[in-house]
Amino acid sequence: MEFIPSLLSEQESNSLVERIEAHFEQHGFGLYAVETRSEELFIGYVGLSVPTFQAAFTPCVEIGWRLSREYWGQGLATEAAREVVRYAFEELSLPELVSFTVPANSRSIGVMKKIGMTYDPKDDFDHPRLPVGHTLRRHVLYRLSRSAWGARSSSSNSQVDGI
Repeated sequence: MEFIPSLLSEQESNSLVERIEAHFEQHGFGLYAVETRSEELFIGYVGLSVPTFQAAFTPCVEIGWRLSREYWGQGLATEAAREVVRYAFEELSLPELVSFTVPANSRSIGVMKKIGMTYDPKDDFDHPRLPVGHTLRRHVLYRLSRSAWGARSSSSNSQVDGI
């Protein structure tokens, strides 16, 4: 929770689950539970959401993740995010995905880079849900278009196939 403004109370956590379910009903996609293969243990989520705040880059669809700390650094967020990207572009035909975090969140930025997202400093923004002066207010924004993903995906497949 290092880069989350505050811990959720039980009531706030239950409300979050209700919002996730409502998002699925409204948009047909949302935040997907991530489990370990071996124990089928819930370890967090990876998925898609439509931010409800206004910014220069909205409306948009965001890809995001949150895993339990003991599962960080194992490639699980990247593996799940790659599948969500594939689903977003191949099944949902979304034109673009964005992801954002605070500049110090190097782990999330690493996942963004590994799934092919790109960064442009002109897209940096102050999160409108955090007050002026809050240490987590400034955010970086990464993007991935379906066309860029398709080109990258085709290139990877060609290299694997020896073409």
